Amino acid sequence: MSASVSPVPAIGIDFGTTNSVVAHTADGSAASLVDFAAPDGTGAVFRSALCFWQDDAVRGALEHEAGPWAIAEFLGFPQGSRFLQSFKSVAASTTFEHAQIFTKRLRFEDLGRMFLNHLATHAGSVLQNLPERIVVGRPVRYVGARPDPALAVARYDAMFAGLNRKIHYVYEPLGAAYSFASSLSEPATLLVADFGGGTSDFSIVRVSAPDAPRRCVPLASAGVGIAGDRFDYRIMDKLVLPLLGKGGTYRSFDKVLEIPGGHFADFSDWSKLALMRNKRSLDQLAKLRHAATDPAAIDRMIAVVEHELGYGLYEAIGAVKRALSSQAQAEFRFDGAGLSVAAEVSRTEFEGWIAPDLAELDEGVDRVLARAGLAARQIDHVFVTGGSSLIPAVRALFERRFGADRIASGNELTSIAHGLALIGSAPDLAEWTVGEGDEA
Repeated sequence: MSASVSPVPAIGIDFGTTNSVVAHTADGSAASLVDFAAPDGTGAVFRSALCFWQDDAVRGALEHEAGPWAIAEFLGFPQGSRFLQSFKSVAASTTFEHAQIFTKRLRFEDLGRMFLNHLATHAGSVLQNLPERIVVGRPVRYVGARPDPALAVARYDAMFAGLNRKIHYVYEPLGAAYSFASSLSEPATLLVADFGGGTSDFSIVRVSAPDAPRRCVPLASAGVGIAGDRFDYRIMDKLVLPLLGKGGTYRSFDKVLEIPGGHFADFSDWSKLALMRNKRSLDQLAKLRHAATDPAAIDRMIAVVEHELGYGLYEAIGAVKRALSSQAQAEFRFDGAGLSVAAEVSRTEFEGWIAPDLAELDEGVDRVLARAGLAARQIDHVFVTGGSSLIPAVRALFERRFGADRIASGNELTSIAHGLALIGSAPDLAEWTVGEGDEA
């Protein structure tokens, strides 16, 4: 952010695990969000999802859609579709080679190009004439036990190759930091915590006075492979799955055994549940129901599989998580075809379930402070962004360290793209980009 050189047009792309957002500086100054068409209207947030189905008119051909349109296609015809969400999470995985979609094998970059094409189509004319500068956000730490950041960048390069522009990669929290810094009127040291769907990233930036030749200087970044998806699954695992038989028992001859956890493995992702609706899986569940000491619980699990209720279950989980951000107690309730379940949950219970995750987030903050060579008292502002920043226990983690008066939030889903576009239009863009092998 420089006060002495005029900015240039740029595009900032926040390709997120759960959602994607694009911003542009059409006139080389203020950044604006790009709106996308959706079945229920327009908006700046586009779900990072793909849906595939076979084209009956052409043998072996695939039709596909992305974003909210992909969700609509899947819900309309789940058994004839293949749904992919959060595919960004395999970008750095050395074990992922391709996704098998009907008869096609699609690599990460194939999926990414399809997604980008639909993203551009639903943006109308805004993304048809791209400027020379395109800035893409990347996590500080990729998801996975042993992620390969160089592999991820190679896949990103292939994914964005069709744009015919040089791609500049910037850590996602630095985008949010740049966006927040644009609103400051005095020098400050700023820490940004970005809680996405798959990862939580932290960056520290030094902000100079508005008239300084170089307004912002990045100091350090760190990341943790934990974020909103993990919190959702904690609710599924601790609150919902026990209603569907997890932790229950079944009779085998003269023994009473615990139901194997493998029956519930696909509940970690609602889109996987559609694949359980096959004769083999349903026959196994029918046998389990016959032997279960609580057959009604297995009936509820069978209803989820038979009636494709996974998406609705996760939507209800999201509603509970949001409710617990403002309430001490909330009710999980889901009513669908063949299934009606309800359970009370307290914020205290939820915070107990995510306590191990919060401890890892705390360690991530330790790392970024250590890399910047700073103590908590030397941070003037803390900007928390991303959907999970609204969880009181997450916010309390920062308030304990830095004090409530230094915490700010807002534009939880759009601040990264906004800042990336501003960085792209600045003359010191090179100072913000990261190398292909960088990992924090």
